[in-house]
Amino acid sequence: MKINYKIKEIYKFAYLAFALICTFWFISFFEVFSLISKGIKISEIGNTILYKLINDFWAAIIIGALLFPIYILLTLIHKKIGTIVSQVLFVIIILIQLSLVKYSLTTLLNLGADLLGYSYSDITTTVSSSETMSVGYFVPYVIAVIVFNLLIEIFKKFFYERTILAILFISILVFGGLKLVYSQSSDTEFQNKIQFLTSDILKYQNEANELNALNLSDRTDYPLLKPISDFNDVLSPFFNLTEQKPNIVFIIVEGLGAEFVGENYYSGFTPYLDSLKSKSLYWENFVSTAGRTFGVLPSLLGSLPFGDKGFLELKDIPSHISLISLLKANGYTTSFYSGDKSSFDRKINFLEYNGIDDIIDEDKFGDDFIKTEENSGGFSWGYPDAEIFKKTLSAINGKAQPRLDVIMTISNHEPFNFPSKKDYLVKVDSILKTKKKGTEFNDEIKAYAEIFATLLYTDASIKYFIDEYKKKPEFSNSIFIITGDHRLIPITQKDKLCRFHVPFFIYGPLLNQHKTFKSISSHFDVTPSLVSLLMNKYQFIKLDQVSWLSKGLDTAVKFRNIHKIPLMRYKGSINDYIYKDYLLSDGKLYKINENFGINKVLEKDLLKIMSDSLKEFKKLNAYTTLNNKIFPESSNIYMNPGIEFSDEELKIINEATKNLSFDQSFQLARETAFNKDLKKARLLCDFILNEYPNHADARILKGRTLAWDGKYQESEKELLNAIKRVPKYFDSYLAIMDLYWWSNQDEKSIIIAKQAFENGIINSDISFKLAKAYRRLNNLEESKMIMDSISKIYPENVDYKSFKQSLE
Repeated sequence: MKINYKIKEIYKFAYLAFALICTFWFISFFEVFSLISKGIKISEIGNTILYKLINDFWAAIIIGALLFPIYILLTLIHKKIGTIVSQVLFVIIILIQLSLVKYSLTTLLNLGADLLGYSYSDITTTVSSSETMSVGYFVPYVIAVIVFNLLIEIFKKFFYERTILAILFISILVFGGLKLVYSQSSDTEFQNKIQFLTSDILKYQNEANELNALNLSDRTDYPLLKPISDFNDVLSPFFNLTEQKPNIVFIIVEGLGAEFVGENYYSGFTPYLDSLKSKSLYWENFVSTAGRTFGVLPSLLGSLPFGDKGFLELKDIPSHISLISLLKANGYTTSFYSGDKSSFDRKINFLEYNGIDDIIDEDKFGDDFIKTEENSGGFSWGYPDAEIFKKTLSAINGKAQPRLDVIMTISNHEPFNFPSKKDYLVKVDSILKTKKKGTEFNDEIKAYAEIFATLLYTDASIKYFIDEYKKKPEFSNSIFIITGDHRLIPITQKDKLCRFHVPFFIYGPLLNQHKTFKSISSHFDVTPSLVSLLMNKYQFIKLDQVSWLSKGLDTAVKFRNIHKIPLMRYKGSINDYIYKDYLLSDGKLYKINENFGINKVLEKDLLKIMSDSLKEFKKLNAYTTLNNKIFPESSNIYMNPGIEFSDEELKIINEATKNLSFDQSFQLARETAFNKDLKKARLLCDFILNEYPNHADARILKGRTLAWDGKYQESEKELLNAIKRVPKYFDSYLAIMDLYWWSNQDEKSIIIAKQAFENGIINSDISFKLAKAYRRLNNLEESKMIMDSISKIYPENVDYKSFKQSLE
């Protein structure tokens, strides 16, 4: 009886497993159908479906094998518990698989270990930008669950118990053979999404463990340090520099791949940038060092290693120097401009470490600027590209020169919303009518019309910016650098190199010649070459050594590569590597041709050389970033480190914030402050501010606790800093007006209240505090006018009524 019972339970699990396999297949058909519906061409569609079916089958078998012991154990407790729990677990797995498929449909990439590289806040921001949460969004999930449960009932009704086991056994033999015959089915694009996610995370963790196991305790060197004399000034021959240091303007364009510029495949949608090619130094075969935006600032402005999940993700920022810190130390005014939150991807932490003078982000645009409309899910990235450039133009007026201005655009990213979108969609149609590339090309452009409209909009925004900049006297002594952060993701990538292929321009009136280079260079090369150019011409603070990963741009006209270029496709993955004219990607070798296409090749000796070289870089990357061995702190006069904590303070922080999010840590800091432990409250605030410098509430709380301790000057400094960072947040003004009241600085209260009103803040308590300041300064007329106005709106407010009566 017991044996029969156990066999019967095995039959029940077999029904569940077979239903899971078929539901995975159903989801794969949904994926292929969705891709075709979006206008994406799938080559060899029959093979694609076959490979997906093979991988789905084995993924479901492995999942079933892993859950089977749990099922058996639960059935020993109660017959139905094992079936119910397993069925629920399989439903959860199906929902995860479908979510990963929907992610892939949006990004055209499988989600892997990059999931580990993003904070919860960054993940929700990215998902909100890509997906609109409507009733229709959840329909596929409901259908998938219904299909799974319906299949279970169908199998039970039409297949005998032994039959289902026989089918599974035969299927294992068949799909095992297919897996052996079709080895290409293991390619990334065909893998089951859960299988890919799991294997990629395991691969990442295994590699991290291997690097952590390296015995580096006895090593104290700085392997990246090189004499500045090792770097050649390759740019000077192309410039007629003046006696005054030039302004440097970086324009980092979201998603701008080289395919969209010049005569490349998707040409015609960046007409202004196309026109700059003949007026610039232009590198045709240029690569970003990362597949997403997180990598561009450290590589472009610092030629820095990646760390484990990207340099920006390093919580303890290693000592380093960058173009920002070097130019600031040598008289430059340094500024950063973007339309989104500078806290996203921890950009602000990197910028502030390097002592940047000014950060203009979403919180610092006034009412004169138009924010991007929210999508149907209520998400907006912030301000679109034209507004970013308008803000930059207004902000640079009156700023001391020379300047380093770094501008990052955002519009060319999901959800591809921007003003006058309909007009640009019409322009896309107009461009298509002038092109004669065939039906297939036209269908693809139409399928992604919003993206190509955004490219046109961004291109027009850059044209507007440079045209307006030309009207300024400093244009004659300015150098413009334009590049993409990576190639945009939603349009199908032709190969594994495509994602990194971006344009690179150096443009401006100081150029004495214009040239196009076919030699390969990368973002790593830009800062070394710019620093060499400037130090060769101008008096700079003596700098004997630098720690760049690269020695600079290659200005050879013909196709070649003299660099070794590691590439981080996403946070946590350094599996791509360019060496000579070859690309190593996920352990496979490709030859790079002069048109920057790739072909798979089999060269075992070269594959080993490149694999070993990449492994050595990974060791170097881990050692330098984890052990603070990039640039010696003792020699670093350029850094602006965050708040450093003693061992005792770290112990307090770790004990207090264990398992707490930063928002929960702030709530704890508030409670601690209200309980009169002001020192500990400030310590918790500093802990939060080290990670989120623009956390206004934490900075305000710190400022208030300083005021409560009578440290008015320190309090004022923190609260003014809070206002500077987030000028439209009313609570900063309330806090500092309280400070001025307690310290009898009523004149300052009047000034700060007017600043609040100028920033569009309407708050009755600010007006009330202003009225109190006027009364204490014996300006009863102004005080009465304010209270009359407030009382009309809030006639029942007890405090307002009492104060107004005291003025009579």
